[in-house]
Amino acid sequence: MKNIRVRFAPSPTGPLHIGNLRTALFNYLFAKKKKGSFIIRFEDTDKERYIKASEKHILNSLKWCGIQADEGPDNGNYGPYRQSKRKHIYKKYVKYLLKKNYAYYAFESKDELKQIRTEYKDKGKLFIYNYSTRKNLKNSFNNCYYNQIKKKQTKYIIRLNVPVSKTIKVYDLLRGNISINSNVIDDKVLVKSDGNVTYHLANVIDDHLMKITHVIKGEEWISSFPILHVLYYYFNWKMPKFIHLPLILNSFGKGKLSKRNYNKLNIPIFPLKWKDPIKLKTILGYRELGYFPDALLNMLALFGWNPGCEQEIFSLKELIATFSLKDINFSSARFDKQKIDWINHRHLQSRSIDELTRLVKLCLNEQKIYFNNDKTIKQIILRIRSQCTFVYQIIEKAIYFFKKPTLKKNYIKKQIINIKITKKILFLIIEWFNNYDKNNLKLLRLFLAKLAFKKNIKIHYFLKLLRLSLVGKLVGLEILFIITKLKTQDIIKRICNVILLLN
Repeated sequence: MKNIRVRFAPSPTGPLHIGNLRTALFNYLFAKKKKGSFIIRFEDTDKERYIKASEKHILNSLKWCGIQADEGPDNGNYGPYRQSKRKHIYKKYVKYLLKKNYAYYAFESKDELKQIRTEYKDKGKLFIYNYSTRKNLKNSFNNCYYNQIKKKQTKYIIRLNVPVSKTIKVYDLLRGNISINSNVIDDKVLVKSDGNVTYHLANVIDDHLMKITHVIKGEEWISSFPILHVLYYYFNWKMPKFIHLPLILNSFGKGKLSKRNYNKLNIPIFPLKWKDPIKLKTILGYRELGYFPDALLNMLALFGWNPGCEQEIFSLKELIATFSLKDINFSSARFDKQKIDWINHRHLQSRSIDELTRLVKLCLNEQKIYFNNDKTIKQIILRIRSQCTFVYQIIEKAIYFFKKPTLKKNYIKKQIINIKITKKILFLIIEWFNNYDKNNLKLLRLFLAKLAFKKNIKIHYFLKLLRLSLVGKLVGLEILFIITKLKTQDIIKRICNVILLLN
């Protein structure tokens, strides 16, 4: 089989959307499954929308997810891998198209075209710049305009000369044969007035020169498929195989998942956080919200791909081994926030205790909490990880092991039966901890039982007081386990804090 070569070609006009991340993932999985090459190429010729930070966000997002390029901006034999650096390459192909009359000059300004479209709309018609209208417009099909404007060195664009009354047939690996009459297609702009080539021409030239064998991209690009076919035909080049992936819809199943969904539905749409350079608003990504990168990829793979088995939890390595283009679904996938949370929960459960311990310590360090007792952390994780979806939840549920609780006076007072009696009990408990080994739980239980009998109060109340003192609320792990993991001096300090609160 011919060496498989696929590319992910984002435009650095904003952050990496998870829909585009899924496109990158499917390209990567296919390349790795077939032992081929995965290439990153930046389509950065849109000067008006270009954002410098976007390219870094895209590359960092892919790196965080473990999607590594075999070729790209930093290495490869088919560069440059930025279209802005390939202008010299495109020039000779533009000349070829003009010489063969496969392309032509057009001289209308944006305002003139806008006016023409408005006039057509007012008449209830749709304006298409093609064989039916171009002879009456300012372009090189009209010698009068061409010669007059050429002398004045007026700005121009270059358009594709779409053939007239031809049935254009294209084939998509997912959708099969697609046919369209050439008469309903625009003569697309190939070269803009600033000299930069557009998506259609640059893509065809780059994919051919970079020996791309398969083009895997989003469904939204299917409308440009016939245009690409015409260009391949004009150049007499063999087309790569195409597959257009179904959309990822919002959680309601209507409309494409977008930034608007994040604002309204609190659905994360970027792998990493993004600071909007205009609004200066930071939008958190999956990483900052606590998701594992392989859980995110696991979810995205299932949005549009069916592995043909009951397995739902995959590592990246397992995805590569299982992936097949034949198993991609035709219909769009609905985003399911509960599903990604469930997947992340399952990935957390499968992590080794050593890795979770390392991650917990990293999270603690970010909070300026430095806790180096790995044995205790591991014991805590084993007891509560089944309740957690994210690593930070382990810390939230066990924060009282790592720092003293914040006591709320009104809350504490509501839980006790009598301030005077309670303070006496707490002093007696402090005395016990000062004189005996806190890890001798049998002796502690005996002491509490005798104290309960003497005070005629159920032992549950004494355990409740200990929990309020050590945890700050009536939740948490078994109180006797907590006692064994805290230092005696910290236990005494926390009980003293409750006594001070009751004064």
